[in-house]
Amino acid sequence: MKKMKWFLMTIIMAAMLAACGSDDSETLIMGTSADYPPYESFDTATGEIIGFDVDIAQHITEELGYELQIEDMDFTSLIPALESGRIDFVLSGMTPDDERRESADFSDIYYYDVNLIVTAEDSQIGTMDDLQGKIVAVQLGSIQEQKADTIAEEYEFEVVKLNRIPEIVQELLAGRIDAILMEDKVAEGFLSTQEELVSFEVPAEEGEELGSAIAFPKGSDLVEPFNEKLNDMMDEGIMDELILKWFDAESE
Repeated sequence: MKKMKWFLMTIIMAAMLAACGSDDSETLIMGTSADYPPYESFDTATGEIIGFDVDIAQHITEELGYELQIEDMDFTSLIPALESGRIDFVLSGMTPDDERRESADFSDIYYYDVNLIVTAEDSQIGTMDDLQGKIVAVQLGSIQEQKADTIAEEYEFEVVKLNRIPEIVQELLAGRIDAILMEDKVAEGFLSTQEELVSFEVPAEEGEELGSAIAFPKGSDLVEPFNEKLNDMMDEGIMDELILKWFDAESE
């Protein structure tokens, strides 16, 4: 009888181990700064992080057989989190400039954008020259921060750097800054809800290219398979569908 009980327990334990090991999908951790709609932001109804970048990540990880976990953090913490191994990749409207390429590998560009100056309608700021002597805010660690640092001396304005986009917009609405340098699709969300805000395009420098890509740790094996799935999304029209869903405009 004891032998039979031991035999049955052995079978049960083996079945339990098999069941535990049946889900062998690996989890990839995506880092993002969820203050950047429509790329990524918190859904006020559910508390979940949603957006264009999130949909891209969900599609690619599902296609590759991974589970997806999303970690929200300040934009300036994303590259350090990659380097420390805390996250596996970054999808956060990030532009792969030369400085970032020193610390991370990048996918192909998945979306191109332009920069805008956003200001109050009654500010009498309508051109870059009008920024002389003004205070222009940017998101800390963003490509717009680098852009502002590059052109601030030419147009003689002061640069203020803050962590979160909603915080920057509130500073503008409160009159504590004069303008914001921000990406066009992010700006459109605030322009549509705040009637007192207006914008104009920042001229691009010769050879300057703006666009978003996925960042990975240096030497990551994920770059090639993610690129393959990105290109599949473009070829199959999936990327166009997501652009229409989140931006209400077709990509160029």
